[in-house]
Amino acid sequence: MSASPLTHFDPHGQAQMVDVGDKAETDRQASATGSIVMRPETLALIVKGSAKKGDVLGVARIAAIQ
Repeated sequence: MSASPLTHFDPHGQAQMVDVGDKAETDRQASATGSIVMRPETLALIVKGSAKKGDVLGVARIAAIQ
């Protein structure tokens, strides 16, 4: 069985929005809280967009939308 391509990433590995217009409408509610602890150096890499794993904030935005 072959894996399906990831639709939320473009050919360059950047996070992107996906059209879900054909999905059935549902009524959902959710709430969440959290905290993140990291070294200042890590935060600087994320803010500058130079993290080795790519666009950290872009992926977080898409995760929040899901």
